[in-house]
Amino acid sequence: MTARWPGRPRVLGIALLLGALGAQQANAGLFDDEEARRQINDLTIKSNERLDTTAKAQMELANQIQALRDETARLRGQVETLSYELEAAKKRQQDFYVDLDGRLRKIETPAPARVDAKPVDEGSPAPATEAPRKVASDPAAETREYEAALNLFRANKLKEAATAFEAFAKAHPDSTLTPNAYYWLGNAHYALRDCRKTIDAQRVVVGKWPTHAKAPDALLNVATCQQELGDSKSARTTLEALLAKYPESSAATAARQRLKK
Repeated sequence: MTARWPGRPRVLGIALLLGALGAQQANAGLFDDEEARRQINDLTIKSNERLDTTAKAQMELANQIQALRDETARLRGQVETLSYELEAAKKRQQDFYVDLDGRLRKIETPAPARVDAKPVDEGSPAPATEAPRKVASDPAAETREYEAALNLFRANKLKEAATAFEAFAKAHPDSTLTPNAYYWLGNAHYALRDCRKTIDAQRVVVGKWPTHAKAPDALLNVATCQQELGDSKSARTTLEALLAKYPESSAATAARQRLKK
């Protein structure tokens, strides 16, 4: 006859209960691992998307920077080209004025006056002592000095040209080239962006030699500088005076166009 174990059913129940709990914990552990993997996978996908977006943005930014560099290089080339063309145009204008100056001087230069020698009568009394005459100027030397100053202006050596023209005007106040020297002195000062000295020099031309060929242009230059100095009223008055004094000059044509604006 088999002996009975009174506590056996209770032990079996506890064992079954522990087994059930272990299975639940194992299932929970498996579930937690799958959830973690899913979350990691989602984070990886999102990170890759962000990296792709950042990479595309960086690429677009790099392309924009390169495009700006190319545009800057193109604009710099255009500026250099325009600067060269401006300097060339300025040089051509100076050459034109210098050539025109030479032609005008050929027209303006008077022929040397003839001096007829009078026979001396030995029997006549000696003439009274005459007042000392002015030392005759040397036109050839004056021309060389003037041309030297003009060549400095042509070479765009503006400060040296201004000094040379001013020295010529002081040394030869009665020379036929002195009005031209003052005119070019004013142009040199204008190229040096000194409008006040330009006005002073051009007014000397108009004041001392009002019938000179350069007087209308000198007056036009005065009006230009007055306008640049912000004195529009004086500029208009000067242009009107130019029209009144020199209505047939080329400077008057330019003055009419400016007064219409």
